[in-house]
Amino acid sequence: MTRNPSPEVDDTLRIPPGVGALEEFRRWSWSDSFPGHGRIDFLGGGLEIDLNPENLYQHGTVKTAIAAVLHEQLATTGRGAVFVDATRVVSVEAGISVEPDVVVVLWDTLAAGRVRQVPAASGEPDSFVELEGAPDLVVEVVSESSVSKDRRRLPPLYARAGIPELWLVDARGPRETPVRLEIHHLTSAGYVLAPTDAEGRCASRLLGSRCRLRRRALRDLGFTYQLELA
Repeated sequence: MTRNPSPEVDDTLRIPPGVGALEEFRRWSWSDSFPGHGRIDFLGGGLEIDLNPENLYQHGTVKTAIAAVLHEQLATTGRGAVFVDATRVVSVEAGISVEPDVVVVLWDTLAAGRVRQVPAASGEPDSFVELEGAPDLVVEVVSESSVSKDRRRLPPLYARAGIPELWLVDARGPRETPVRLEIHHLTSAGYVLAPTDAEGRCASRLLGSRCRLRRRALRDLGFTYQLELA
């Protein structure tokens, strides 16, 4: 993780001057020189850069399991769209340009203008590069290199952007460690953590369900996850 980096971070990543301003960062993110790997977020005037490889079973399969259920609940029922990885969310109000692990936008939100799809410079039909505004839900899966960003720096910025629901998921640790799913709801004072019941479920207003994320070991091969709704 690098904050407020110099123009050259290493041999593979060169940061152009002037990207300390949101609009300049956006122009860089649209260009061919923007890196195609890693995660580079703009947070209120500074850059957060994470080029670490993604942990397969503590990160990759976690967001896949969550996105699969969200897609079934929202996309296949015609309520909205679910995006995974490299979907850039921009909020001018919050001063952010970020790529959450999972993003949900309801069609009603698009129709109301709370989110705008930014067209690609090519002008190709149905080609977009950003979501500008306040999506209905963002999910961040905590990794070893993103703990401080996910837990301390991102939530107040997501709240300032007006994103109604934030999920923080932590699947680190040994296989016996329970997976932690936190659902935060936006209030006038910022995010409030939804209480967890005795069965380990917490309420999602977006889904109208109580949610629990469970992990099951696949012999010695890895893990599979299931987002359960009740």
